[in-house]
Amino acid sequence: MAVPSWLERLRAASKTALVQDGKRKVHYLFEDGKEMAEEYDTQTGQLVSRKWREKNTLGGSGKWQVEVGEPTLLLLGALESEFIKESSSNPVFMRKDTLSSFQWRIRNLPYPKEVYSVSVEKEQRCCVVRTTNKKYYKKFSIPDLDRYQLPLDAAALSFTHANNTLIITYQKPKEILAAEEQLQKELKKIKAANNGDGDCKTQ
Repeated sequence: MAVPSWLERLRAASKTALVQDGKRKVHYLFEDGKEMAEEYDTQTGQLVSRKWREKNTLGGSGKWQVEVGEPTLLLLGALESEFIKESSSNPVFMRKDTLSSFQWRIRNLPYPKEVYSVSVEKEQRCCVVRTTNKKYYKKFSIPDLDRYQLPLDAAALSFTHANNTLIITYQKPKEILAAEEQLQKELKKIKAANNGDGDCKTQ
C-alpha cells in the first residue's frame, strides 16, 4: 500500500480552528495520536508558528516541540526560566518562514558575513552552517521537504548577515507552494470559533 502523501494526512486529520488575536490557530490530531498546532496571520495567511506533540511512553501528552516560531525557552513561565536561563549572548536558532521561502535566523552571531558558509548535504538531507573561525557549527534539516519527499537543492539556499543575526533563506519548491495553497483552501472550509465563542468546530 502506498504511503499517503503529507497533504492527504493533513486532510484526514481531525482539525479544529480558532481565530484569536489576529491569528488563525489550527490544531491537528493525526490517526497515530500525534498533534500539530499551527498559527497563521489572518491578514497575510503567513505561517507564524508550528509545534508538534506526541504521546509519551505512559500514554500522556508529551511536551510541545517548536518547529517554526520562537524557541520554547523564550515562552517558559518566569519561574521555570529562573532555573534554565541560557546566557543571553549564546546563539539562538529559530525558524521564521515567509510566504515564498523557509527562513532561519541565528541571533547573537557577531562575526562578519565572509566568515560563514551555508551548504546543502544531500545525502544527509540537511543544511550545514560553518564558520571559518570555528566558533559556530549547526546542522539542521527541512522537515517540510522530508514530509513531501522532495530533494534538497543547493541553488535554493542563500544567506545574509545583519545586526548580529545570520538569516538563511531556502526558496520553497513549486510543489510545496502548490500544496500550501491547497491546504489554505482546506483550512478556510473549517468553521473557526472566534475568541470566547465556546468550542471549536471539528472537521
